[in-house]
Amino acid sequence: MTLPPIAFVGLGAIGAPMAAHLAPGGRLTVWNRTGSVAERFADRHEARVAATPRDAAAGADIVLTCLPTSREVEAVLDGPEGLLAGLHRGALLIDCTSGDPASSRRIAARLAERGIGFVDAPVSGGTNGAEAGTLAVMVGGDAAEFARARPVLERFGGRIEHVGPVGAGHALKSVNNALLAVNILAAGQGLAALVKAGVPAATALQVVNASSGRSFVTESLIPERVLTGAWPVTFRLALLAKDVGIARGLLRDTGVEGPLLEQAGELMDRARAALGEEADYLEAIRLIERQAGVEIRG
Repeated sequence: MTLPPIAFVGLGAIGAPMAAHLAPGGRLTVWNRTGSVAERFADRHEARVAATPRDAAAGADIVLTCLPTSREVEAVLDGPEGLLAGLHRGALLIDCTSGDPASSRRIAARLAERGIGFVDAPVSGGTNGAEAGTLAVMVGGDAAEFARARPVLERFGGRIEHVGPVGAGHALKSVNNALLAVNILAAGQGLAALVKAGVPAATALQVVNASSGRSFVTESLIPERVLTGAWPVTFRLALLAKDVGIARGLLRDTGVEGPLLEQAGELMDRARAALGEEADYLEAIRLIERQAGVEIRG
């Protein structure tokens, strides 16, 4: 299926490979805050580089944003060179940012006043999933806008779910990432204790992964990145801590008690403060190692 003219805003670690799946056919325009990143992308793919967000949106029927937080999405909307100045009536904005539900609803309302559609469509699956085109995409919005968005999302998504009204996608993504944080913290703490008790980390993981305590963290992340000492930077700890904060807010807003997620959020905030803004999310385990005086290695 031939896609309409598309603009993609935000060529980060996840955004760039997502945009690459939309490039064939030459109907893609890209914009990135650091212009050299967009230029390098265009050197490798069929894409035009826009000078401003307004320029990117001006010729596009569909605009995708993939930015660190909802704050950046709202910032790139505004001003004489912002997306709102270029978006035409009848266009659709697909926000793939791991944002927050309240901001999504506010953005959708602003766009609706101008006759512009909106869906929040955060993704999960990491850089590997983005490169392979197998991301899970959680979409919030009305059914008609979801139907418009789906052919675009199918270019980089393996599982695409319409999960509810505007904001529902961001709500689900925040809870998903909060559960990821809980798994990282719990696995790191448990393995640190086992190593100190004389159980090799690799042996412990083999048993856990054949038992009921297994998870994506124990089956893939720790064996590939912690036991090997690789520690690649694929997703910033600061962004995971932000997502846990959104999930904590969701629980408070819905009146659900969440002491476990509250504590996970506090621990992630401490790890962020101790390890810095550029640390990878899995490096929360490094802080556990440091505090325990042990290394979790294969």
